[in-house]
This record gives sequence, C-alpha cells and structure tokens, in this order.
Amino acid sequence: MVRAIFRAIDMADRSPLGGQLQLKVYYPAVYTGTPEQKNTGLLPAAPGDTPRPVAILMPGINVAAESYGWIARALAEAGFVAITYGWIAEEMPGLPALTPGLDIAALAPDRYGKSPSATALQALLDDLHRMNSNGPLSNQLNPGRVLLGGHSAGGSVALLNANPAWFSGLQAVFAYGSHSKASTMLGYPPETYLNLPSALPTLILGGSEDGVIAASAFRYGQGDAPPDPVTPLMQTFSQALSRRQGDSHLALVRGANHFSFCDPADPATGRPFLDWPTTRDDVEIRQDIRSLVCDFARARVCSDADAERRLGALLADGARISVSATH
Repeated sequence: MVRAIFRAIDMADRSPLGGQLQLKVYYPAVYTGTPEQKNTGLLPAAPGDTPRPVAILMPGINVAAESYGWIARALAEAGFVAITYGWIAEEMPGLPALTPGLDIAALAPDRYGKSPSATALQALLDDLHRMNSNGPLSNQLNPGRVLLGGHSAGGSVALLNANPAWFSGLQAVFAYGSHSKASTMLGYPPETYLNLPSALPTLILGGSEDGVIAASAFRYGQGDAPPDPVTPLMQTFSQALSRRQGDSHLALVRGANHFSFCDPADPATGRPFLDWPTTRDDVEIRQDIRSLVCDFARARVCSDADAERRLGALLADGARISVSATH
C-alpha cells in the first residue's frame, strides 16, 4: 500500500515571510500488524528495489498540495518516494500565496540562466539526506536519482531549473500546463521563450482545452490574439529545449484542461475560473496523465524497458493524445 509522512523545513532564511515548507512524503509501505503500527498508523517502507528514486512535485500558484496527492500516490505505486509540499511566500509584493518557490528577479533578462530561480528546491534536496539518515525512510532513498516535476507555475519552475550543475541528483524533469514564455513585465519583447537548461530528459505535458494558458496571453504581449491553449507548450518544446537525444517528449492530452492535473481541484483558489471545460471523461484523462508521467519516470530514471514501450505506444495514440513529438 501507499502511506505518507509529514515533515517541515524551516525557511526563515529564504523568504521575508519565513515560515515552513510543509511536506507530505508518499512511499510504498507494508502493514505487518504490530501493536506499534496499530497505535501510530506509521508503517515501515515495503521491501523492494531500494534505495528508491525520488519524485519532487512543484505546485502551481495557490494550488494546495492535496491536489497532487493522486499523482504522488501513482508515483509511489511505481516505486518512487514522492514529495508534495506547500509554502506561503510573497513572490510579488503584497501578494502572499502558496508557491512552488520562485525568485522572479532571477528571470530578468540580465540574470536569467546565471543562477537558479527555484527557491525551495535546494531545501527539499537537502532534506532527502536527513530523511535517509534516520526515521521511517532511513536508507530507503536515493538522492542521486531525482525526478523533478510540476504543474502550471510549478512546472515552469521545474523546467527552468532542471540543471544538475545547480541541483545535484536531478535525472529527469516533467511539467504539465507549463511553458517557458517570458513575461513582457520582466522586460522581454513579445514572443520570447527562455531557453531551458536542456540537460535532462524532459516531458512537456498539457491539455488541448487549457483555458488558463489561453487566457494568459496578455502577459506575453499577445494583446488581442485568438485564444491559444497549446502553442506556448509546442514552442517551448521545439524552440527552448535544445536537447536532441530521443529521450524528450511533448504530449498534449486530448480533451484535458489546465486543472486536469489536479484531483481534487479547488475552485476557490488559483485561477480555475479561466479554464475551459474538458471534452473527455475526467477519469480517463487522469489515467492518461498518470500513464505518461509514471512511464516516463520509470523509463528515464529507472531505465525500465517495459515503461519505455508503454510510453511510446501512448504517445502514438491519436485518440488520446492530440499532439505529440519526440526529440
């Protein structure tokens, strides 16, 4: 079965608001019926292929960690230890929010690419070593095999910071509903895409009905351009990602929208009021997303040949994937 533990990381030195990163760590577990397990609910890690790879899931702005529990559980079932987290910080003055952790100044034209913009990631990676040294997951984690992923703004942070020269242990990266288009408010001209580090196998996912991306065109100087939910993802893959090793993929899930990656989705936070309706069954859509993420994770981090074959078959399924590409 999959179980989870909670952890906290003090972030007082990393944000004016201070506070904590609040982690939920999902892992494959086993129940043996001991009195301690019955009393505390804390189950030991299941035997298996250890130490296990780790997946870190970066949230969208004002999207609670529980919305990503479903994909974290799926990754744990696939053999990973999966981490979701929440952090309230003030990335923009006067607007405290749940955030993946982003230094917006590091994205400015004179600074981009010179230093990381992910302000929570190193703290999360450091905590892997603490978890691995004591507690219920001691000797269960492999900090040298990390899948970095995210949704919406969290996916963009993941893509822009998927650089093992900055963050040791990263092996692959994925993002859903995310791109690298640069905001004109940062001083970039319209239609600018920030080049990705392109150092790791990359999976860029999105939905054909992403109303949030379509409604956000004004941020990038597009003015009254027709709503377009997919071009930013396609251009990020074709222009911003220079990696050409046959291990990176673009997949737009037919009928999915921006918040198809969230279950449950909370209509009171984030920007779901901008989203378009899904046009396929939501359970089927999430199953496709689950398969894409987990098979990519197994193929790229664990060198799983069966997962590689499943991934290739789904990418070629035009009934479920509206646009796909590999390079």
